[in-house]
Amino acid sequence: MINWDEIETVMLDMDGTLLDLHFDNYFWQEYLPECWGRLNGLEIDAAKAVLTPRFKSMEGTLAWYCLDYWSDELDMDIFMLKHDVEHLIKTRPYTIELLCKLNEMDKKVVLVTNSHEKILDVKLEKTEIKEYFDFVVSAHELGSPKEHMEFWKLLSNTVQFSQEKTLFIDDNLTVLQTAQDYGIRYLLSIARPDSQLPERSSTDYFSIKDFREIF
Repeated sequence: MINWDEIETVMLDMDGTLLDLHFDNYFWQEYLPECWGRLNGLEIDAAKAVLTPRFKSMEGTLAWYCLDYWSDELDMDIFMLKHDVEHLIKTRPYTIELLCKLNEMDKKVVLVTNSHEKILDVKLEKTEIKEYFDFVVSAHELGSPKEHMEFWKLLSNTVQFSQEKTLFIDDNLTVLQTAQDYGIRYLLSIARPDSQLPERSSTDYFSIKDFREIF
């Protein structure tokens, strides 16, 4: 499926691509509403009814991914709450095998993530995947989310790469579209970012169930 001879750089998303998205989905959709509701005298369903539209309105912005922003907005220490469920942080199947293979093939391996630096450090330490990357780039460092063209322009100032010789894998279809618009040639999606949810229906991008399909 992939002619590896044509690829010099492999860019990888983290949450939902290398790591199981269940941690993040459970936190934002269940645990946080429960905690915030308890603090504000609301049952979880009522709390969800208040919080879900607020979350939705910020999707695709850097603030949506910012733990400090939501800590201020909700008057809670979001980072500390994430520690309560950090046992759910885990890699997706064959993530380590993929990273080892890319290192063996001497590809430039770049982690590109919207994850806030605080929780990014926790995830990298817990999963022990940082050592496999030549570069780890957070959207918060660059000041723009991956959904925006500005991110990719700024990224090119941080990491040297050829769009024509780059493979990018991400579970976020909006991000993939922006990467395509920027000129990234090889794009792959993830069929099942959250291990607790069914596979997603086919998309505009070729999706893989696990990384065995590409190595």
